[in-house]
Amino acid sequence: MKSTDTTPRPPGSAAGVVASGIFLSRISGFVRQSVLAHYFGTSAVADALTAGLRIPNILQNLLGEGVLSASFIPVYSKMLGEGDEDADLLAWAVGAILALIVSVMVALGVVFAPYLIDVIAPGFAAEKRELTIEIVRIVFPGTGILVMSAWCLGVLNSHHRFFASYIAPVFWNLVIIATMLWFGPRRTQDGLAIDVAWGSVAGAVVQMLVQLPQVLALMRRLQISFRKVIAQLRIVFSNLATVIGTKGVAQISAYVDQLLASLLPTGAVAAINFGQILYMLPVSLFGSSVAASELPTMSRASGTAEEIGVALRPRLNAGLRQIAFLIVPSAVAFIFLGDVISAFIYQSGQFGHSDAVYLWSVMAGSGIGLLATTMVQLYNAAFYSLLDTRTPLRFAIVRVSLTLVLGYLFAIPLPPMLGIPQRWGVAGLTASAGISGWVEFTLLRWRMNARIGKTGLDRAMVAKLYSIAILAGIIAFAVKLETAGLGPRPQGLIVIPLYGAIYLGAARMLRMPEFDAFVSMVRRRLSGK
Repeated sequence: MKSTDTTPRPPGSAAGVVASGIFLSRISGFVRQSVLAHYFGTSAVADALTAGLRIPNILQNLLGEGVLSASFIPVYSKMLGEGDEDADLLAWAVGAILALIVSVMVALGVVFAPYLIDVIAPGFAAEKRELTIEIVRIVFPGTGILVMSAWCLGVLNSHHRFFASYIAPVFWNLVIIATMLWFGPRRTQDGLAIDVAWGSVAGAVVQMLVQLPQVLALMRRLQISFRKVIAQLRIVFSNLATVIGTKGVAQISAYVDQLLASLLPTGAVAAINFGQILYMLPVSLFGSSVAASELPTMSRASGTAEEIGVALRPRLNAGLRQIAFLIVPSAVAFIFLGDVISAFIYQSGQFGHSDAVYLWSVMAGSGIGLLATTMVQLYNAAFYSLLDTRTPLRFAIVRVSLTLVLGYLFAIPLPPMLGIPQRWGVAGLTASAGISGWVEFTLLRWRMNARIGKTGLDRAMVAKLYSIAILAGIIAFAVKLETAGLGPRPQGLIVIPLYGAIYLGAARMLRMPEFDAFVSMVRRRLSGK
């Protein structure tokens, strides 16, 4: 009998809850990065701290939220949907096995930290390298805790309890912010970097504790029995291996940027990190939120292949339209107004106007592939709901291979050939990733269409979105030039809202249904429904 959980309704309600949690998390992340920029700027210590915090993220990215969402949630959600009494046994078994794996990997990460630095940041030497090693060894255990926090997220999402799991990272950010504000005025940059590393560990503990009470309340059957759920465990960990491959490939892509950036002049690694924080806000708010909210529902679809296709197509297409309506203006804003945005968020203390302009180049490059990269998340979620983890892996390998080749060409030899200073190669890194993202998206859409029928965006709609976004960008750019003497915060408060108002106003005048859906989602969030 076919499930009715996937009836084609606008995927805005649950996505709005997820987006609210992500928004608060990202805002706290911006505050964290703004304080970090104030104390460290784009100095050598900033490079070391950035790499030191990111390298242990290998563990979180390989075993964290995205992996569990792809391998654990589809199986667990289906058991919950069918009323299987052993669903809790599966969750506890996965948690126990995951804890063992994480403990081993944390120990290996601490021991082999120097070798990881040599591979991921080969351009680091002397004091910068030693500081990075020390930070990595402190942060690794905290990253292990964050992986177990992702297990809590998987349980909560499967029960359609989205808000707590996505607001939990706010507390991680708050602990780090408090650490910098307390120790910043009385420490050298090196000493403060170590304090921030310890703050990240304490924040990980708090993030886990925020979710744990609700998890325990949902899973009242506190029992571990591998034997009773052995069949489901085999599916979870069979998919886990493939998804780890996919995430591993994606991780390689992220670290390719860092590796190449470490070969560029000082400040490139920090600039890439600051840019990714801004880049990930729209991706998370408008891509991850839709994908995360849709995955449990799509996973409960059952019946024949044709029935599953009928259930998934409307949800996938509606999600793509929702993503495009909000991602297109974000991408155009990165290209036209990247300096205004980066100055508004970061410009203070050690982070000056020249740093904001430098960061603009990173953001402009990111804008090229922002739409494709975001839509890839929803397509991957659709494949995972079908228990197909191999297709995303194959196409992720294509993307990373292309990113590696183009990233090297665009960042290292091309700038000098064009007479451009080498430091501006960071724009080539993000632009190459964007081009590769479009290739991955095209391949995923092609394969999904062959499986469930036609999916994707209407070209006329996409052209309309880009047209009104570019119009808004041109007007906002002109206003930016007229308000250049106001300072970064006043200018940002004028230019950024103006850009958004023009875009939304044009969408309303054109009577775009996506505008109405967006307004409805905002009203639901404001009313608490």
